[in-house]
Amino acid sequence: MTRALGVISGVSVSHEHASVHEIEAVATESQREAVATLLAEPAVEEAFVLQTCNRAEAYVVTDDPAAGRDVLASYLGDVESSTAERMDHEESLRQLMRVAAGLESLVIGEDQIIGQVRDAYEDARSVGGIDAVLESAVTKAIHVGERARSETRINDGVVSLGSAAVTLAEREHDLDGVTALVVGAGEMATLAAKAIDARTDVERLLVANRTIPHAEHVVESVSIEGAAVGLDALPAAVEAAKLVVAATDKPGPIFDAEAFADAGETVVVDLAQPRDVPEAVSTFESVTRYDMDALETITDETRSERLEAATVVEKRIDEAFEELLTQYKRKRADEVISAMYEGAERRKAAELETAFAKLDLDDEQREIVESMADSIVNQLLAPPTSSLRDAAEDDDWSTINTALQLFEPDFGSEATAPPNFVGDLSPDDIPESARDQIPPRIREQLDD
Repeated sequence: MTRALGVISGVSVSHEHASVHEIEAVATESQREAVATLLAEPAVEEAFVLQTCNRAEAYVVTDDPAAGRDVLASYLGDVESSTAERMDHEESLRQLMRVAAGLESLVIGEDQIIGQVRDAYEDARSVGGIDAVLESAVTKAIHVGERARSETRINDGVVSLGSAAVTLAEREHDLDGVTALVVGAGEMATLAAKAIDARTDVERLLVANRTIPHAEHVVESVSIEGAAVGLDALPAAVEAAKLVVAATDKPGPIFDAEAFADAGETVVVDLAQPRDVPEAVSTFESVTRYDMDALETITDETRSERLEAATVVEKRIDEAFEELLTQYKRKRADEVISAMYEGAERRKAAELETAFAKLDLDDEQREIVESMADSIVNQLLAPPTSSLRDAAEDDDWSTINTALQLFEPDFGSEATAPPNFVGDLSPDDIPESARDQIPPRIREQLDD
């Protein structure tokens, strides 16, 4: 019998209820590592982890929801319970779709999150975290996220944390003719560089990265004058820049506070998770530092502008949510139906073997009896098959669970084997629709 589908349990620590420090406390060095750790728990069958600059979320599939909750409690560690949102199966499905659609982002509708969900999906797959339940859930979420952006205006305007950071810096400070420094060469850093190019009067752009060719690729993506430098050139780059956007994926700070001691008037926006720039730089009067929490002023405006599109996306999510629930229901019904047919096939095979040992039949006659047995099985199981599918559609899980217990095939042991009825078989025991298929010679042997 196919293993029964488990249920999803989820937990989210995000900007909605947690600070940057609390999100950092939950996040691990890599999503793959987090998934592998969750899969090491005996109760966990599947796992998915999404870690971004403003959220750390984990989802596990277990047979028992309580076991899933216990595993996720360990994942949270010492983080205050008030900062974490715990989700059951249905809440997890809806949350995944809302996240991928950008409705849970600091910047509503931002484009970067859909790529991050895809990356997290691939990370989980690479270590064996994705199977039937999460495959349906995560791929449906990605599909919803893609539709939200292609069919609505949810991503009009400021569409990334990188662009929100640049908008905030430009609003609060004069960037005309200055040099800007972007640290990092990933997706967020690239978006920040493009936002600097499109939204400001910055004259020159420096991109610093450990791998210089990657930094060169970012420089090539913008039209303003630029240069790529290695991380060893950061002191000189900081001295030259008046706007610094830090967006690496390094496990620790890229800068120490003293790097800005003599930098002069500088605007620093730290988008990294964990942080690239220590908070201590704010002690310098000439340095203004912003992190995720400071972006609320920009994102609040964006949120109000996108409310209409968000309402449409919410309806799409409702539709997709119902589709996904129906899909899970059908799978659960199919499990029970599969169990019924497996059990019936085993019993049919055992009874045919016993009957053939008692009857002297040629090959053609054996085929007729086997065909008759198949017909009986199919006719007997057709009504419960239909009933189980109806029960699944109607959320009648008591019927589903009862059927699972009744039909789970376990005919390998003498203790569970039902009594042998072949010795008492007569034509009267066979349905009218199948009786005519029995050759007279066999009926005579049965009567004897």
